[in-house]
Order: sequence, then structure tokens, then C-alpha cells
Amino acid sequence: MTGTTKLGEIAMRRLAALLLLAAPLPALAETIVTGPRIPMVEEQSIDDLRLKMAGGISSEEITRAYIARIEAMDRKGPTLRAVIALNPDAIAEAQASDARRKAKKLLGPLDGVPILIKDNIETKDPIATTAGSLALKDNRTGRDAPVVALLRAQGAVILGKTNLSEWANIRSTKSMSGWSAVGGLVRNPYALDRTACGSSSGTGAGIAASFAAAGLGTETDGSVVCPSSMNGLVGLKPTVGLVSRSFVVPISHSQDTPGPMARSVRDAAILFSAMIGSDAADPATADAGKYRKDYAAGLSAGGLKGVRIAVYRPDVPALEKVKFEEALAVLKAQGAVLVDVTRPKTDGMGDAEFDVLKFELKSDLDKYLAAAAPAVKARSLNQVVAFDTANAGSEMPYFAQEIFDMAAKSKGVDEPTYKAQREKSLAAAKGAIDTMLKDAGATILVQPTYGPAWLSDPVYGDQYNGPSSSELPAISGYPNLTVPMGLVRGLPVGLSFIGPAYSEQALLNAGYAYEQASKARAVPRYLPSVDGGPEVEAAR
Repeated sequence: MTGTTKLGEIAMRRLAALLLLAAPLPALAETIVTGPRIPMVEEQSIDDLRLKMAGGISSEEITRAYIARIEAMDRKGPTLRAVIALNPDAIAEAQASDARRKAKKLLGPLDGVPILIKDNIETKDPIATTAGSLALKDNRTGRDAPVVALLRAQGAVILGKTNLSEWANIRSTKSMSGWSAVGGLVRNPYALDRTACGSSSGTGAGIAASFAAAGLGTETDGSVVCPSSMNGLVGLKPTVGLVSRSFVVPISHSQDTPGPMARSVRDAAILFSAMIGSDAADPATADAGKYRKDYAAGLSAGGLKGVRIAVYRPDVPALEKVKFEEALAVLKAQGAVLVDVTRPKTDGMGDAEFDVLKFELKSDLDKYLAAAAPAVKARSLNQVVAFDTANAGSEMPYFAQEIFDMAAKSKGVDEPTYKAQREKSLAAAKGAIDTMLKDAGATILVQPTYGPAWLSDPVYGDQYNGPSSSELPAISGYPNLTVPMGLVRGLPVGLSFIGPAYSEQALLNAGYAYEQASKARAVPRYLPSVDGGPEVEAAR
């Protein structure tokens, strides 16, 4: 009887929570879609859009088509909740691009191409940068993060800001990825009851759903590669120091970096090429200018011939193992030399990383909040904790803020153990990757990125406990490229290409060759679930 009662209570909690999640969200700014043509934008690459514009379709028409698609699908239809805010200046930016095209003064390969930006990255547009928190709902700084300024310098149209796991998923150990107080819960376009992962959840779901050509995410540990993998995208977590973090709501200056997310390797490479640059306010980027080039130019279907690849085979369920073996067979068929390796032990690395993230969060977020927009009342992590406590009904309906509590009570980077813990985690992560590459005589390491998306659960939070590719490259600062390797029971999974610092070109070359040979990415079908039924079975 007691067990039955407990199960009943859990069921009622689930029902109540899901009803809350399904409640209508504040409407996006009304946009009237006019004009003689609404071009097809679903599954269109950056090159496709450039050809359309060269052929006479305007950037304004393309931008309006994306806005119409968002209006039809983000708060209606499948209700993905991927976009927190549309940019009211997007149409004017598109019109400016059209004027440049007419005058034959295009700024670059992104001129007129709509791009979505994760809502922890500042833009000078009249929309707030919230990190998903109501504490930052008035954070209109009027400034572009340097990475956004670089995109604008190439003429990119900033279409809007994407939803995310609140505070980039650093608030609680029991969080539900993809949920924020500002934007609600992002839904996975492959199965609406599954997680979009995080923290770049909205960029993942939005780009998978063709709400823009490509988008920006950010990663501290997994926040680009996980949502990319689980939403059938290509995602690149770059070498830390290639892309500026200034005016990005921070977690960790050791590990944070923006990264591109797209539906193809080429699109990710085009976007990544525009993001690289030195920034005097971010010392880690001092050498970034040396690596600024066109990473898409050298992509070739023959990019795997003769390439030695270290293969790490984590313990994964049978269907995921089959999919990974299929991917390895493609690599081998394209001329790669595969060498199995064993991952070295990294005892204590995870705990050391957690300490580093807590301490850097305290110092870095305090610094950011002190310079936030004047209308923001919370000027420190301690004040955010107090805000969340005072507004628990809206900010903490599903999970609390125990990581914030721990970080707020620390001395930040002045903690006596901070430097030792950073050195420990860094040495372990770099050592593990370097050892596996050396053992195989290889330049690239591959492994599954993550498993399939788990059910979104407002009661128990995230439920994934399997292996992932994100930890070692995140801590070491090394790059990690994930490329779709198909579906497992209707849900996307990704293949990670990992290398030493500044090896992005080699990873993109290998990822592109694999992508072209495998053609593994599947278009999302917005199924309500993948747990059963004839429609689900037909998609498998």
C-alpha cells in the first residue's frame, strides 16, 4: 500500500509539472509576414541561401520565411520553445544586406544569412541577454559580444536569441536540461517528450528544425556537443582561446567557449571561420589571429585517406554499439587507419573539475554581473541566490540551486585549493587524450558523443548516466567535433572527432569526409514520442 501510494504521488507530481510546462509562454513579438514570395528555407544550407540570394531572392524574404516558420512551430504546432526572442531589427539588417548585394559590396560569405544566438551571448539589439533567468530579464546592454561583432562584420543577420538550460545548466545537480524560467522547456524535434540536452538546447532544437541556417552555442562541458548530438546536428567545441568569451554570461574562464552548431560540417566550418579572433579583454585569445582562416575551403570527400585514428570504445548499450561499429566501418572504407586504444585512468579528475567550475563561477559571474545593464538588480552571485529564493515559484518550480549555493559560499579563485584542483584536472584530461593519440600514432580520437536523448522529467531531472565524449576535451581545452551517425530507435546519436589544441582543420576534414560517405543525418519528424506506435515504427 505504501509503495502504491508513493507511485500515485509521483504520478500526480509528474502530471502537475507537465501541465505547468505546457502552459502558454509569453508570445514572441508579433511579426507580419508580407511580400510576394516566401522562399523555402527548411533544410537549406548556407550555400543554398547564398545561391537563392544570387538568383534574386532577397535576404529580407529569406528572413521573413524563417520568422514565419518560427511563428508556426515554436509557440504553435510542435511547440519547440527553442527561441526566447526574435530580434526586432532582423528585417532591417536583412534589408541592409540586400542593399549591399545590389551595390555589389557584400561583406563576406554570411552576408544576408540569418543566424540564431544562444541567449547567454550579448547582442546590441533591443532584446535582453537573460541566460534564461528572470534575474536578467532587463539585461539590455546595447553591446555586441566580440563573437557576434565578427558575424555582423560579415553581414550575418542576427535573427534572434535561443532558449537554454538556465544559467547554462550550472545552477543545480538535479536540473532538467533545456528548461529556463524565461523560455520554458525546449522540446526535441525528433521526439517531443525527449530532452534537447543542454545547455545550448534552443540552438540545438532550433537549427534542427530549420529556424535559421546555423547558430551559436556555448560549452563549458558538453553544452555544444550534447545538444548537437541529440538533435542530429554538427557541433564544434573549439580550442579554448580561439573564440572570445567577452560579454558572454560566464561559468568558467578555463573551459567556456562559444561554438558553431549547424546541419552540416561545411556550414559549421563557415560559421566557425567567422567567429575566430583575438580580443584584448580575453587574454586566452591572444594567439587566435594566427588561426583565422577559411576552414571550409579545404574540405574534401577524400579527407580520411591515410589518416590514423585512435578508437575508444566505451561500454554502451547494444544498439548504440551497432551504430558506432557502422560508423567505424565507414571511416575504414574511406581510407582511415583505425587503432583501438584504452582510456587511461583519471581518478579524481571529475571532482577536481567540479571544484574549479564552482570557484570560477563565483569570481567570473560576480565580475559579469557587476557590469551588466543598469536595470539588472542582481549584481553578484549572492544576490542571484537571494533573487531565486524570493521568486522560488517561477525560478525553482522543478529544481533548486545547490551548486549556486556552494559557489556563493566559496572564495572563488581565491580558494586555497583552486590552483591545485585546476592543475590536477588539466593534467589528467590532457594526459588522457595525448596518451591515447600517442599509443595509436594517431592525430584524431573518435568515440560516441552521447547516447540517445532521455525523457524530459520535471520530477527527477536529467536521467542520462552513460559515457560521453565531452569531459576530456572540455577540461583540456582541446577541440571536439560531433557529426551525426544516424538514429537509434528514432533518436539521433553523434560521432565525436577529438584532437589536440588547434586541430580544428583536421577534425573538420575528417568529419566532412565521414559525413559525405555516411549521409547519416535524418531530418526531424516532430513525433510526439518514440516509445511505440506505427508512426514511430515506420521512422526506425
